[in-house]
Amino acid sequence: MRIEEDVKLDYSDVLFRPKRSTLVSRKDVDLDRHYEFANRETFYNIPIMAANMDGVGTFEMADALAELGLFTCLLKSYTVAQYVDFFDTDDKWVEVHQLNRQHCAAYTMGISDEDHEKFRMVYEQAPQIKYVCIDVANGYTQRFAEFVKQFRNLYPQIIIIAGNVCTADATQELILNGADVVKVGIGPGSVCTTRIQTGVGYPQLSAVIECADAAHGLGGFIIADGGCNSAGDVAKAFGAGADFVMLGGMLAGHDEGGGEVITKYFSTGEQWFDKKKESYNPVITNQKFVQFYGMSSDTANQKHSGGLKNYRSSEGRDVQVPYRGSINKTVQDILGGLRSSCTYVGAPGLKQLSKCTTFIRCNDTHNRVFEK
Repeated sequence: MRIEEDVKLDYSDVLFRPKRSTLVSRKDVDLDRHYEFANRETFYNIPIMAANMDGVGTFEMADALAELGLFTCLLKSYTVAQYVDFFDTDDKWVEVHQLNRQHCAAYTMGISDEDHEKFRMVYEQAPQIKYVCIDVANGYTQRFAEFVKQFRNLYPQIIIIAGNVCTADATQELILNGADVVKVGIGPGSVCTTRIQTGVGYPQLSAVIECADAAHGLGGFIIADGGCNSAGDVAKAFGAGADFVMLGGMLAGHDEGGGEVITKYFSTGEQWFDKKKESYNPVITNQKFVQFYGMSSDTANQKHSGGLKNYRSSEGRDVQVPYRGSINKTVQDILGGLRSSCTYVGAPGLKQLSKCTTFIRCNDTHNRVFEK
């Protein structure tokens, strides 16, 4: 047993230090990134990703986010026919609303033989697939690293996203085994209880800083996956060196994510006077919600795996998030905050943000007096 004494930080532990800027307006900030992978394929888009979670990583979300210049890692649970129908539509691979941007969506899979066979069946019918997200909760198993290596050898033209890990050594191992992009984050998600159930994890800001350094030295890239509760957290992730930022809870509760909209009624504690009945009545208001849950939760296991196996425990929450309508306004809020962050630190674009970043450690980041 050993203890690492140096302090590790989360997004809530720091603020950006503002710096002199020559930018005239937030609208001048360039949020597009241009990445070239080992196979010479390129990414040119806004590097924010929807997570491959129920209520987030849907086909409808992918279409909506593509129009806005963002990326989606799709659900594992789609059938072969559904995946083929999505990826084999020719107009998805041309300009989206004349924005000259790629339609960015990744096929998501596990590492079982059945997962591999399913992908093979889809890929034979839809060879347009460019990105594959090989996704497991624990990216530290030897089996996972070996699967990534095998997949790279079989599909040299595919851009591989692999994870999750949270340390530099594991990031390097995945890249050396063929991953192009490593997903970083163990337990920071809003509906993830892995840290509670297992005691395992790594504060997300420090994980991003260390894993980005490890990946970039080998020509790889990382995704900061989880832990973002606000546009400011997204900016901090990019400032820490993340190439992509993946969002789950921040994109949940929208029309494009599907799911039943649940209406709840609440008493406000106030009363109104009914003149006809000469009586006071409670004031009732309503609010709409949508179910959202972690993909290692009991709910997800019941839906996709026939229930929680007797050797496992649930490592995710099942919550109801406020219904938020179309995704457009939420994305505008996130991108607006990101542009503003860049102007405060003097970064002309997302590309320069990490170079312009100085973080200040603090005990508290904002005033919570009127926070709901």
